[in-house]
Amino acid sequence: MGMGLPGLFLICCGLLCPCFRSKKRDTAETVLVKEPNSISSLEVSSASDKVPGSPVRVPGSPHRVPPSPSRFSASPKLSRSGSVHLNMSQITKATHSFSPSLQIGEGGFGVVYKAQLQDGQIVAIKRAKKEHFHALREEFSSEVELLAKIEHRNLVKLLGYVDNRHERILITEFVPNGTLREHLDGQHGKILDFSERLEISIDVAHALTYLHLYTEMQIIHRDVKSSNILLTESMRAKVADFGFARLGSVEDDETHISTSVKGTAGYLDPEYLRTFHLTPMSDVYSFGILMIEILTGRRPVEMKRHLEERVTVRWAFKNYDEGNVVDILDPSMSEVVNPDILSKMFSLAFQCAAPTRSDRPSINLVGEQLWKIRRHYLRTVKKG
Repeated sequence: MGMGLPGLFLICCGLLCPCFRSKKRDTAETVLVKEPNSISSLEVSSASDKVPGSPVRVPGSPHRVPPSPSRFSASPKLSRSGSVHLNMSQITKATHSFSPSLQIGEGGFGVVYKAQLQDGQIVAIKRAKKEHFHALREEFSSEVELLAKIEHRNLVKLLGYVDNRHERILITEFVPNGTLREHLDGQHGKILDFSERLEISIDVAHALTYLHLYTEMQIIHRDVKSSNILLTESMRAKVADFGFARLGSVEDDETHISTSVKGTAGYLDPEYLRTFHLTPMSDVYSFGILMIEILTGRRPVEMKRHLEERVTVRWAFKNYDEGNVVDILDPSMSEVVNPDILSKMFSLAFQCAAPTRSDRPSINLVGEQLWKIRRHYLRTVKKG
């Protein structure tokens, strides 16, 4: 979730980047969503341009990550197993009149509440903010339409919705263990160990593989970030928030779709920022930044740090390139991880976050490489 900041990208580009001074583009509204401690996406884009492609290329493979069982719905009207059908009075009762004590999250679209239905089922209810009611009509419609058509164990499941003149509400499964970012910040007590971080990376890669390759129509999430990754009690990851998601190219010969820039500063594909061309590789870039965040514990941009450390991908690559891979691992982790495994993880992350999309692997190949790293890691643990 995040709030849009119209015009931020174009203003920053005009002031800071020579390539944008020399060539102007007529385009639709540009929206950037910023996390706390973030800077403009231009600085992140410029920083990522300084990160060379990973020295280790991801090899091709004849194998693909198999799709999880899925069921499609031809329309946003939910009739699949587990769907709930509530009116506003029932929703108001379940949330205790949208009590602040039941609030579990807030973002650009609205506020999220934990609610218990009459049958005892716990759900999450996301209510659109009144001040953004009309402006976010497209985001709401997109999220309903896309979530109604997909089902995967690593994606948050849509259970129902309300859309009328006064309210826009999404009812989704409740994922009880908070966000990945909260866990990286230590807000839930226990620090994530390396095994959990690796499994979370694999889960997210599987979710994106499903969206890119195995849905009825290709889906590009456009807002992959740690605060949009929810964790179950067993520490399985589920990707949430499809407000910025878009359908990919419809025709086989189309390589991209042209669209205004939406996403979160720090995670945005620099090539998407520069060309307004959106492809699944934009999600791969975001995933690479997410992997670096998972391994280092640092947000993509941290303004309170020294200048040379503010953009995490640039700082991490510099240390990696100098052979200091152990030094960039999250210091809150007490375990000792095999440097060879760490090197492979960071190498894969840097290739995903390559400045140009032609240097990035497809997300299914990323998933395969993560499984290989997992097997290697488990062998080293057994030997230890």
